[in-house]
Parts: sequence; C-alpha cells; structure tokens
Amino acid sequence: MTTILHIDSSILGGYSATRSLTADIVARQLALHPGAQVIRRDLVVDAAMHLSGAHMAVFQGGQVTDPLLGQDLATGGAYIDDLFAADIIVIGAPMYNFSIPTQLKGWIDRVAVAGRTFKYGANGPEGLLTGKKVYLASARGGVYSGASPMAALDHQESYLLAALGFIGLTDVTVIRAEGLALGEEAKAAALAGAKAQIAALAA
Repeated sequence: MTTILHIDSSILGGYSATRSLTADIVARQLALHPGAQVIRRDLVVDAAMHLSGAHMAVFQGGQVTDPLLGQDLATGGAYIDDLFAADIIVIGAPMYNFSIPTQLKGWIDRVAVAGRTFKYGANGPEGLLTGKKVYLASARGGVYSGASPMAALDHQESYLLAALGFIGLTDVTVIRAEGLALGEEAKAAALAGAKAQIAALAA
C-alpha cells in the first residue's frame, strides 16, 4: 500500500497558499493511488522544539533527565520514521524573508541525522532515503525564478532542494506559486497555474 507523508509549515492557516496546494497534491495522489495511507504532520500545530544544548548533550551520549526533552526527542525520531515509511512526500514550504519557516527548518534539523538519514562513506556523505517521490509546494510573494533579478535571494527552494538531496530525496517536483504579493490578478494567475500543474500530475 502507498503511504503519503503530508507536511505543512505555513503559519497562515486558512489564508495559506501552500496549505491549499499541499491539500490539492495529496488529493491528486489519493486519486492516483486509491487506498493510500496518509501520515499528517502540521509543523505549526505540533512542532518539535528547536535544537538546544540539552539536545546535543543527549546526542553525545548524555542522559535524558527532562521529561519534556524526552518527549521532544521522541517526536524527532517519529519525524524520521515518517520519512522511511513514506513512498510519497508532500511538503508545503512558503518563503519567509527569503528562506523557509522556522518550523520547517526545525523539522530539517531533526531529520538530517548522521547514521539515520545519511552516512559518511569513502566518497563523502550518502543519503539513505532513496526511492521516494517528493512534491514541494512553494509559495512566495515576489518572483525569484528564472532570470529574475531577485533569484539570488532565493534561499527557500534552493536550500530545501539541497537539504532534501543530502538525505537522499532527489526526485523532487516543485509546484510553485510566486508573485502572490503583486496584486490580486497576479496572485490568482499564479495559484491557477500551480493548481493546473497539480491536476496534470501522473502516477
């Protein structure tokens, strides 16, 4: 049975473009893979703590003395389990101040773990999460793609593609809606284009 991991990170709730796009992507995947199981992670509603010195001490072999820290470490472990269980991964990633939401960065910090999702070998780091399909729902207020003069400020998609690739997730399709802050007409056109791309996805 196909397993879909659905991750959202936008803080905008019902006003979020990426949440709308990830919902459409998941719906499309369910139509293409009837009976698929969906694992849902809302990183705003149920976010892991950001890494701290206490986390790093445990990673170096220290004892877990704080129940809250122990629960949080279990959440981080579950994030990794989600990735290994999933065949298809759908990630909603808006651009905030040229990068990604802090909630999504926190998730990456918890899943990029040496010995679990990547390892160091004779030829350098090797991602261990292979054979999976990723759909990245990207939204941004300006235009950063192609020959845009703002392209150098894109530390959102570029960072995510690098981070995902590092852990072995290299088969990534980006569904992009940009220029959302350039007026209602531009926003409507961008969202319509992204939704048309989703509707055309094949198995």
